[in-house]
Amino acid sequence: MYYTLFEKTYIFHSFVKEKDSINFSEKNVVMNKLFFCLLIWIPDFHLQAQNISKGYHLVWADEFNKNGAPDPANWTYEKGFVRNKEFQYYQPENAYCENGFLIIEAKKESKPNPGYLANSNDWRKNRANIEYTSACIESKGLQSWQYGRFEMRARIDISKGLWPAWWTLGSTKPWPANGEIDIMEYYRGMLLANIACLDNNRKAEWYSNRFSTDSLGGNKWATKFHIWRMDWDEVSISLFLDDVLLNKTTLDKLVNKDGSGFEPFKQPHFMLLNLAIGGDNGGDPSTTIFPNRFEVDYVRVYQKN
Repeated sequence: MYYTLFEKTYIFHSFVKEKDSINFSEKNVVMNKLFFCLLIWIPDFHLQAQNISKGYHLVWADEFNKNGAPDPANWTYEKGFVRNKEFQYYQPENAYCENGFLIIEAKKESKPNPGYLANSNDWRKNRANIEYTSACIESKGLQSWQYGRFEMRARIDISKGLWPAWWTLGSTKPWPANGEIDIMEYYRGMLLANIACLDNNRKAEWYSNRFSTDSLGGNKWATKFHIWRMDWDEVSISLFLDDVLLNKTTLDKLVNKDGSGFEPFKQPHFMLLNLAIGGDNGGDPSTTIFPNRFEVDYVRVYQKN
C-alpha cells in the first residue's frame, strides 16, 4: 500500500515524537518503525519532487485507501459482454478496494447469460452461459482531463489469456473517432503502448509499440509493482514504463483522416481500468489459475499551471 505524501509525513512526525518519549529498552522497536517510515516516504517524495520540478501539480488522484467499492465520485462500471468477443462478463462486484489497493478480480464461474437470445447473430447474446467474470471501471461522466501527466503504480499477471489495460477514450464522438490511448496493455506475452485515431476508411489507425515481457524478466518482472506514465501536451503524447520511453507520437499525426479535421487528442479524455480474458487478442486462458488479479496501488493526474 502506498500512502499519500501528507500521510507519510504525519507517520514520520508521530514516530519522531514517540522516539523522544521512550526508554532505552523500547529504542529498537521505534527505530525499526522509523526505518519503515523512511522506506515508504522517500520513494514517493522523490516522484512528487520530480513532478514538481517539471512544473506539474497534482490535480486528481485515487489512492484506493478505503476498503469496499471504488469511490463512486470517480468510477462507474461497464457491464455485461462489451467488446472484442472477450470471454468475461463485466460486473461491478469484481472490482473492490482492499488494504490500499484497487483489486480487479477475474473469476472462472459459470452462470446463465441474462442477455441470452437463441440464434442471435450478436456474440454478446448468443452465449447461453457466462464462463468468466471480471470488471471494468471507468471515470466516464465523472472525471476527465485534457493534457497532463498520468501515473499508475500497478502489478499485472502475465498468465495466458489475461488482457489487463489502463487506457483513455475521448469524451466526444464514437470510437475510434474519439481517440484511444493505451497507457498500459498486456496480452500474449507482450506489453503494448498504443495510440489510435480514425483512418480514411473509418477504422482505427494505430501508432503502436510492443515489448516482450520475457525481455523485461518474465514472471519475475510480473511479481513486482511498476509505474506506467503518460505525458500528454499540445504537441505530443509520450508513454513510459518505469521511466523508460515506450512510445512518443506527435499530435499532428493524430488528426482524424475522414476529412473532418477533428483532433481527438485536443479534447478531454476519461480513463478505464479493466482485466479482460481471451477474445480477439487475449489468448487461451484454459491453463491459467483463477481467481486472478490486476492490482492498482494508485492513479494520479498532474497538470501544469
